[in-house]
Amino acid sequence: MSDPMSYSPTDDSQNSWGALSRLPGNPLMWVLIIGELAVFGAFFIGFGVARLLHPAMFHAGQAMLDVRLGGLNTLILVTSGWMAAKAVQARMAQGTAPARRWLAGAMALGACFLVVKGVEYADKAAHGITIETDTFFTLFYLMTGFHAMHVVMGLVVLAIVAWRNSVENLETGAAFWHMVDLIWLILFPIVYLVR
Repeated sequence: MSDPMSYSPTDDSQNSWGALSRLPGNPLMWVLIIGELAVFGAFFIGFGVARLLHPAMFHAGQAMLDVRLGGLNTLILVTSGWMAAKAVQARMAQGTAPARRWLAGAMALGACFLVVKGVEYADKAAHGITIETDTFFTLFYLMTGFHAMHVVMGLVVLAIVAWRNSVENLETGAAFWHMVDLIWLILFPIVYLVR
């Protein structure tokens, strides 16, 4: 008779996540990512519908955005995502210390993203533009603010996986961080560029 305390997971329990078990990192993170992408997808659909209903308002609102700051933040996040991917590679090939250095760079750039976003918000506030200005700016603040909240959560996740530096943890943290990148890569053109 086997000892119940000596039970260890088998390949069958690893496959219980179906297709998610083949993705890098913890499958629960992928469930979260799918949920977050669905929420942002609803935001994007709502933004598109509101644009159709109020084209002049949206055109005027977009003209008040600083595309250079949005473009800078795009460059910052893409570079940060690359550094997170390099952290995973470094952990597999070289060990903990190099992976932590790459993560520190990714986190520093994530903090830079928030600083640039703060500068943008401060500029809007200085011009009297708030979340209540009109529908465009309500959606602008909700979407970019919700994304910024995900950047903050991503920085916390990266800090945790830098501390608990296993390959699986790094893959899990990098997956979340890449979701943050992906959302911005969709959000930036929709909100700032598409007329």
